[in-house]
Amino acid sequence: MDWEFINLETDFEAGTQAPTSYEKSFHIIISDDEILTIDGVHPWRPLDQDEWRWLPLESIADHYLGQVGGIPIFTHEVDSNADNPDGHEFDNLWSLLNQVEQPVFYLVGRAKQIVEWHRNHHFCGKCGEVTDSSDQDRSRKCRACGEVFYPRLSPSIIVLVTRGEELLLAKNAHSRGNFYSTLAGFVEPGESIEETVHREVFEEVGIRVKNLKYFASQSWPFPNSLMLGFHAEYDSGELVLQEEEIADANWFHYTDLPTHPTGVSISGWLIQSFLEKMERAH
Repeated sequence: MDWEFINLETDFEAGTQAPTSYEKSFHIIISDDEILTIDGVHPWRPLDQDEWRWLPLESIADHYLGQVGGIPIFTHEVDSNADNPDGHEFDNLWSLLNQVEQPVFYLVGRAKQIVEWHRNHHFCGKCGEVTDSSDQDRSRKCRACGEVFYPRLSPSIIVLVTRGEELLLAKNAHSRGNFYSTLAGFVEPGESIEETVHREVFEEVGIRVKNLKYFASQSWPFPNSLMLGFHAEYDSGELVLQEEEIADANWFHYTDLPTHPTGVSISGWLIQSFLEKMERAH
């Protein structure tokens, strides 16, 4: 089965234990968090078994991701100083964001996060001894104290606040260009997701919100977030910006928006869903 005929959204089955034998396989190659691409091949695709076998790169660590249509998919970490093989180039994950379909982006994001987790947990964070990979699940266990380390996920909220026909959009203090997006922030220990929404909005722009409605979630591998999306309505307060985080924030009428995220990200989904709601209302 060729890659272009595969439907990852319906056919991918995640796994941790690779089959003992197989005739075909797909391979995602990662060096220093960059993804190997094939020159002239668009959209991106992984290497097939023969392409990986003859590639002049040596794997540091191999990870089984799962299978699709009976074909296993692996990711391989190679030396961070590895040169680009002839006909190939290492590129960052951002470059794939608008190039591939969403299930493919999620698969590559999964590969990147697993490689990063494995690389950063060779030694125990509790006692400093060497850890070993489990043959039962996706974890590493300390040989000495028995501490277990699973791939890290960082839950975070992302929320579109609205006031009538207006959207609250903000420009991050660290972003380049005149780009506005929804508000977001990480969940603190001891918080519920809803409490995080209220706290983050108040910290970043100084207002109170009400009528929270869960919208959707998205895996966001920059570096390891799980974004939980909400709609919320303005309740009270005036805009007071957290200057170290927010360069600008304002209310925008839905018919007159600044440059904002597209549909590839959950912030874009939130904005688009509100625009559709306004269009239906009118």
